[in-house]
Amino acid sequence: MNRKKRSTLLGDVLGVFFAVVIFIVPFYFMLITALKSSKEANLLSIAFPSEIHWENFSEVFKTNNYMLLTAFKNSFLITIFSVVILIITGAMAGYVIQRRRDRMVGALQAIFLMGLMIPAAILPTISLLQKLHIYKTMFSMIMIEVALQLPFTIMLYRGFMASIPRELEEAARIDGCGKFQTFFQIILPLLKPITATVIILDAVTVFNDFTNPLYFFPGNENATVQLTLYNFKGQFSSSYNLMFADILIITIPMFILFLIFNKRIVAGMVAGSVKG
Repeated sequence: MNRKKRSTLLGDVLGVFFAVVIFIVPFYFMLITALKSSKEANLLSIAFPSEIHWENFSEVFKTNNYMLLTAFKNSFLITIFSVVILIITGAMAGYVIQRRRDRMVGALQAIFLMGLMIPAAILPTISLLQKLHIYKTMFSMIMIEVALQLPFTIMLYRGFMASIPRELEEAARIDGCGKFQTFFQIILPLLKPITATVIILDAVTVFNDFTNPLYFFPGNENATVQLTLYNFKGQFSSSYNLMFADILIITIPMFILFLIFNKRIVAGMVAGSVKG
């Protein structure tokens, strides 16, 4: 075996080793802790449990009057509506920014780029929501998630739009299509790869959001899945077995979503990187 092949083999072995350490070991630790008794789990040991407690997962659902079911409903509603709005508005804005070249569009693009860098202001936002009488409502929470994810979504669509030839739009205009008809019937169906990328990235971000629902959507009836972790973490005691069981349960939906769209994620991210 020559030196180049040995180097390649060594790189592969090191890559697999670090992947196991970074991804598999933490998952293994969460799984075995979720199957332990409360006493064993509080030791935070990586040792296998002396007795497996599958009932921990059902206990997670029953805790706080089935709060996890309410949290799943809230998280799914926020995620679904946010992603749908992001797809429509992000695609339309990305289309306009890519196709038009004037000062106004350049200024709008600069504003969107600023949105990627400037964090949300908590207290002013709460004050505004209270004045509008929409604080602690599902509508306000969806609008906040859309506002935070929209700049990144627009940039994704703008980059992909560069790979779509303008000749398709010119042909549609010759056939008598208006601007909206051209976009929704010609352009939007061609955006499936980047839309799949947007769905997985934005859905994971919104579904796993912890701080924004904590500040802008408080209350047990408004709980999202990430906030259910508070059920098992107290000031004087913690139920680590139930906490890790909760983490595993709330990870399942986004894991399934990733399995569905994983083949299109990379295609959507790199499309448009050559032309632009």
